[in-house]
Amino acid sequence: MRILFALGAVALLLFLMRPQTTPVPSLPKERPVLAAGDSLTYGYGASHQTESYPAYLSKWSGYSVINTGLNGETSTEGLERLPYLLKKHNPSLTILCYGGNDILQNLSMGTLRQNLKRMIAQCRASGSKVLLVSVPNFTLFGLDPLPLYEEVAKETDTPLIEGILATILNAPTLKSDQIHPNAKGYEKMAEAIYRKLKEKGWIKAP
Repeated sequence: MRILFALGAVALLLFLMRPQTTPVPSLPKERPVLAAGDSLTYGYGASHQTESYPAYLSKWSGYSVINTGLNGETSTEGLERLPYLLKKHNPSLTILCYGGNDILQNLSMGTLRQNLKRMIAQCRASGSKVLLVSVPNFTLFGLDPLPLYEEVAKETDTPLIEGILATILNAPTLKSDQIHPNAKGYEKMAEAIYRKLKEKGWIKAP
């Protein structure tokens, strides 16, 4: 009898000591997702309304995804515009995809790093979660990763979508020109983002 009691006590103790996991709440559907960025967000090279990555993401997720991409915008210009967008739309999640024009215009990578960190801080201060999308370095010899995106993601504890744009732009069938995806490429971009959101538990898998 004592043995059974002891075994029961041990089992109860193990039950109480088991790791407690708190379910991650999904994004509230009454608040939109904000897609902030340049032409890669706008959907240059495809139909802005139906074939941009925000359009695909909205279709699959059932969330309102607001495409605020602006062709040619640098990270400095995006940083200046972001507070207005956050105040206007009050997003539950902001997807940041900046850096392409900084790279093409040979602007300071140190400035890009600081701009991304400030954008992330602004989003969180507004009550929005953040997802960062890395942009590869476009060189004469191909596409090279920019370590600063991974560094910013680690320093700010921000989820990162890494490598998808390099994969798309290395595939002739997925791009409209050397630096922009086509409709199929934007669909692949949306797939990577959608998978990450489900992995984080921010969007529940159907």
